[in-house]
Amino acid sequence: MTRALPNLLTGLRLAAAPYVFYLMLQRRYSELIPLFIVIAVTDALDGYLARAWNAQTRLGAYLDPIADKLLLSGSFLFLALSGGIETWIALIVLSRDVGILLGAIVLYLRGRLHDFPPSASGKLSSFTQILFICFQVGALSGIAVGPVAWILQWAVALMAVISAADYGRRMWTEPQ
Repeated sequence: MTRALPNLLTGLRLAAAPYVFYLMLQRRYSELIPLFIVIAVTDALDGYLARAWNAQTRLGAYLDPIADKLLLSGSFLFLALSGGIETWIALIVLSRDVGILLGAIVLYLRGRLHDFPPSASGKLSSFTQILFICFQVGALSGIAVGPVAWILQWAVALMAVISAADYGRRMWTEPQ
């Protein structure tokens, strides 16, 4: 059971996604705050436990980034659809993710995608997105966050462009 716990936590994040998106569409932002805290903690915990317990699995290696992208990309999409964020920031984030996905598919089909771990800029981009979503949801719930959400919005845009360029460079120079 211990070895399965990291994958179980990842599975719980995946299972929570539809409810998160439902709350966003319903503009029930105050209910999202505790849910986002649980999601963030389980995201950090599943990776830590997998490494600490030497419980890394192929399934977990696939599911964890899927859960992260589903929750992050989905959050940007559903927040934009509900009017919780400006459309342009969602378009930047989603364009980056679609571009990376399409590039990975092309590399895979050409037999050139062997191992493509996340880059430092990709991890920083994801972290910035998580912070922005948390602060924006807080602001939408009536919590005074000052200019933090606005600053993070621009940091998200900058990191999305930087990490997209980095992933593009890595895909272009991937050895045959």
